[in-house]
Amino acid sequence: MTPPHSSGPDRSDGDEPVPRTPRLRAGDEERDAVLDVLARAHGAGRLDPAEVDERQRHTLRARFVDELPDLIDDLPEGRDLAARFASQSGRGEHRRSPGTLAHAPAGDVVPVAPGSGPPETTVAVMSGREHVVEPGTGLVRSYGLMGGDEIYLGDVMGPGVEVTLECYAMWAGNDVYVPAGVKVLDRTMNLMAGNTIAKNARGDGSNGTVILTGFSLMAGHDVKLDPNWRPRGELAG
Repeated sequence: MTPPHSSGPDRSDGDEPVPRTPRLRAGDEERDAVLDVLARAHGAGRLDPAEVDERQRHTLRARFVDELPDLIDDLPEGRDLAARFASQSGRGEHRRSPGTLAHAPAGDVVPVAPGSGPPETTVAVMSGREHVVEPGTGLVRSYGLMGGDEIYLGDVMGPGVEVTLECYAMWAGNDVYVPAGVKVLDRTMNLMAGNTIAKNARGDGSNGTVILTGFSLMAGHDVKLDPNWRPRGELAG
């Protein structure tokens, strides 16, 4: 009996079977690479939240490498990766199969790797300013001495997006403004200090995840819900 994950042998014009290349199993490395492509495509406005959610779910459920190209081959960010997967799986030049993506059941969006944009850095010394984080940014580093910035994450966050705020502060702190639905994870180290996350800013992760890291001395950061943030659909309307 042919195993279910194998394509089974072909037969040539004679009776001798011609073995096919077995299907390659997908691992975390391959799935993470696809999730990263989807995050960048969403940040560039190529996929709406529902499409990102659907493709994330198919990625996380993929068992074989040949299931992955269809999820990213229509995205400029994913064409090279789709071609590589197609080559590895013996499919040659990849062509999208119609109807590959089925509707996925609703549920929580799983955070994915951050975008490929360069890290952003803010410095506040006895001062502060407004800093709007650009879409696609995965890491923001902040340094504050007796000062702090207002950091706005409304443009960068979205379903499946993960952003790390690496903050170092002495006698200071930032005001961080997040849109609704963002889950905030506090992994900072503090000495005579601490962070405050407003109750209405504690989202369920459906609009991405913010990870706070770094160190504070006699200081702390305040995470608040951005009162001016609106869903992209409302802004377009």
